[in-house]
This record gives sequence, C-alpha cells and structure tokens, in this order.
Amino acid sequence: MGYILALDQGTTSSRSILYNTSGEKVAVAQQEFTQYFPRPGWVEHDPVEIWTSQLATARDVLKHAGVQAQNVAAIGITNQRETIVLWDRKTGTPVAPAIVWQDRRTADFCQQLKAEGFEQHVRATTGLVCDPYFSGTKLHWLLEHVDGARQRAQAGELLAGTIDSWLLYNLTGGRVHATDYSNASRTMLYDIQTLQWDANMLERLAIPGSMLPRVFDSSGHFGDTDTALLGAAIPVMGIAGDQQAALFGQLCFTPGQAKNTYGTGCFMLMQTGQSPVFTDSGLLTTLAWGRDGQVVYALEGSVFIAGAAIQWLRDGLGIIGSAPESGEIAASLQDNGDVYLVPAFAGLGTPHWDPTARGVLIGLTRGTHRAHLVRAALEAIAFQSREALDEMQRMSGITLSELRVDGGAVANDFLMQFQADLLGVPVMRPDDLESTARGAAYLAGLAASVWDEQTLHALRATAQAFAPAMEEAARNRLFRRWQQAVERAKGWA
Repeated sequence: MGYILALDQGTTSSRSILYNTSGEKVAVAQQEFTQYFPRPGWVEHDPVEIWTSQLATARDVLKHAGVQAQNVAAIGITNQRETIVLWDRKTGTPVAPAIVWQDRRTADFCQQLKAEGFEQHVRATTGLVCDPYFSGTKLHWLLEHVDGARQRAQAGELLAGTIDSWLLYNLTGGRVHATDYSNASRTMLYDIQTLQWDANMLERLAIPGSMLPRVFDSSGHFGDTDTALLGAAIPVMGIAGDQQAALFGQLCFTPGQAKNTYGTGCFMLMQTGQSPVFTDSGLLTTLAWGRDGQVVYALEGSVFIAGAAIQWLRDGLGIIGSAPESGEIAASLQDNGDVYLVPAFAGLGTPHWDPTARGVLIGLTRGTHRAHLVRAALEAIAFQSREALDEMQRMSGITLSELRVDGGAVANDFLMQFQADLLGVPVMRPDDLESTARGAAYLAGLAASVWDEQTLHALRATAQAFAPAMEEAARNRLFRRWQQAVERAKGWA
C-alpha cells in the first residue's frame, strides 16, 4: 500500500498525481477540457467531460507508474470550488451544464438579495458575501431555468453538488453523495458555525435540502471506488477545495500561518484556528478543513490580476518573450523609478472590492523604458498581496511571522525577494510549487494512516527562504506611493 493518488480537478484541466510514502511524485497525468462561453459573462463546463477526463488521468498515471490499484492506499480529491453540477439521482446524468465559479449570470439576483438586506445574514452565517462567485445563486438559477428542474428537485429526483461531490458520486458508482467542510463553506448555503445547511438560505433560494450532499471531515473515509473503474476498490480518504488544500499542503497547522498562491490571480489564506474571524472588510471567512471531528477556519483574500499582468506584458504588449525573463529584466534596474502599475483590469479585489476600478500606469517620464514597466508589473503583484495580508493581520489580531508561497509565479526570484522586502517577513518557497494536489494527498494519507503530522513536517522541504533586506522606511515609502496610485485607479468605469 505504498501510494497515494491525488485527483486535482481544476478550471481548465484535470490532473492526477501519484505520490509514494516519502511524499515524492511518482507520476503525473493531465488532460485539458473544453471551456464554454454561451453568452457574455457566462462560463460553463460539461460535467461528463470533467468526469471522463479525471478518470482518464487517474488510469494514465497508474499505467505510467506501473502501479496496480490494489497498491494505492487512498485517493484524495481537490477541486475548483464554487462550480455547481445538477444531476439525476438514479441515472447520474447531468440535467444541465455545470455553472463555473467565474460565471456572472446571477449578478442581478445577488443585487436583489443585497437590496433585501440579506447580505448581513450571508456574512454572519456563511462568512461570504452576496456574489455570483459562490454556488448558491448558481443552483437557484438552474432550478429556475432548467425545464422541470424545480419540480424534480422537490420530488427528490435530482442531486446537486460542487465538483468534489460530482467526482465522488461517479467514483463510488453512485453510492455516495457527500462533500467536505471546505467545499460546503463556499456555497453560500452553509452555516460555518453550526456546521449545517442553513435553513434560511435554503428557503430564500428555494433549494430543497434533500438534494444537497452530506458534509464530513476533509480527512476521513468517504467511500470506496467502484472496482471496475481502476481495477480495485480504493478508499477515498480526503477532500478539500483547491485553496484550502494548498493551505494544508503548506502545513499551515498553526493559527497565524498563511499561504499565498501566485497564479493568474492570488489567493491568500490565513489559518485562524478553531473559531471563525468575521470581518466587515473584503476578507472572506471560510472553513479551512475538518479533521478528527474538529474544524479549522481561515480568512481569505483575493487578488484578481497577478500572473495575468505578466501574461499581458507578453501577449498584450509584446514587450517580453516569456514570463521567466521578467525577473531578470526587473532586476536590471536599481529601483522602480517611481513608476507604478495598478493592474485593475477586472476591478480591484481585497480589500477594495471596486468593480469600477481600471488599470493605471503612473509616474512615467522621458526616462521610463521597458524595464520600468516590467518591474512595475512584478511589484504590483507584491503590493496587492501586502494589502490583503495587512487586512488579515488587522482583522485577526495575528502578526504574520512568515509567508508560505506556491503557484507558478513563485519561481520568479525577483518577485519573491521583493515580496519579502515589502512584508518585512521571510517568504518560504517549497521544493514542490504545486501545493494543492499535495494537500489532498496529505489529507488522504493521514486518514489512511500512511502518515502522521510529524511525518508530514519531515516531508516538507523549503527550497529557499527569502529574507527581507529592505529598511522599514523604504518599504513604507514604496507602499504609500502604491496606495496613491490605487486611489487614482478607483471608480474609472
């Protein structure tokens, strides 16, 4: 029983990664799937394609590694979090396309909920805000707009769930309809303190509670795979939404520990312990995971444009040939020349939450050239991350001692050093930059008694620690100038 299989179901691809008991990657398989954009602001996936692509990668990774299913101790699942699927309870056939977390079709309904004063209840109960991002209003839309769906749901003929539930249902041959605390907490339907589906939310959104999955610890036995799928029955022992899985994969087991995932955007989570920290700011309060009957909470902040700013330099402006070269170009300058880029291409996230903000490039002089723009884009990622993390520290009362990082952009040494300088704390980059699948594997491996917490700490390797090397006065001056630039970006649209 020397292996753990992690299923990493993302927004654009499905991956499977096989780990051995030393925590090493043995094999990886990945398959992209189709993105559908039927109308402006709508984003859909085919649930069947998600399932078949995920199953194909699981089979591929076992074949490539030459490992038999009976030698896999457990499966861990991590997933794109807020995407919702609606399917027939008996046949397992989806009755509509999955509505993806990026989809904005329920924006007007969210505004209606706000106008009714419902957001206060949403915040106090679910830790979230009334936004199309979350699953609840998407499910309401499906029941309203799919022919016969509401009647069938009320008759108990339909099931609904996030992607983890959809995968689990199929993996177990339709025997198990369940989810974990982290995914349930992203639906806008779940009371994160009583750990129950919230009756008020279900009533207002007219969602029958009978169609929703049962909610369990993130680390535990959810069910066994159908033998015909992989060649043997493998227990599914871990489930967590992608960002919470990354927090677990970074071993943020102590309150105050935080991770930042640097991808297209940035998702920052700070572990806050066994009591939720509710805020009136742009931070979200969420369930991080559940283990051994105890839940752990986190604060979450969102930066919409991070690595996407570097992609814009490459694909939109054509001033760099590849993302990796941006660090070398930025480091060719002694300083930023007082040039700042606010990449509010899709508005501003935490802590501003201004959908009318737009991108600003400011501080240009005749001496400004390409390297200044490249450096400003990289620095903007770090500035936005500091804004969110400052807010987390302010609201939690917890002082950050280090920042653990993952995601593709953390390979950029200039960005990591500037982030450490700007925060005044070490930035810890692990050997494995993909913490999401590793977190799912750890949750499953703990439940299967392959590892214990002490073993996990021994497995974690920090490839590099970036220590702050900037004077506090210089750090604060740069940040004040950034804040001035942000004010000029707000309200433009």
